[in-house]
Amino acid sequence: MKVLVINSGSSSLKYQFIDMTNESVLAKGVCDRIGLEQSFL
Repeated sequence: MKVLVINSGSSSLKYQFIDMTNESVLAKGVCDRIGLEQSFL
């Protein structure tokens, strides 16, 4: 089974895509400073 985990705050979004079969992280990332000039992925 694969699970997408999302943690969203007021100006950031973090995510992980996890394969629960072998407990490995397939992808992860962050979008920070959303709505501000110096935002980044």
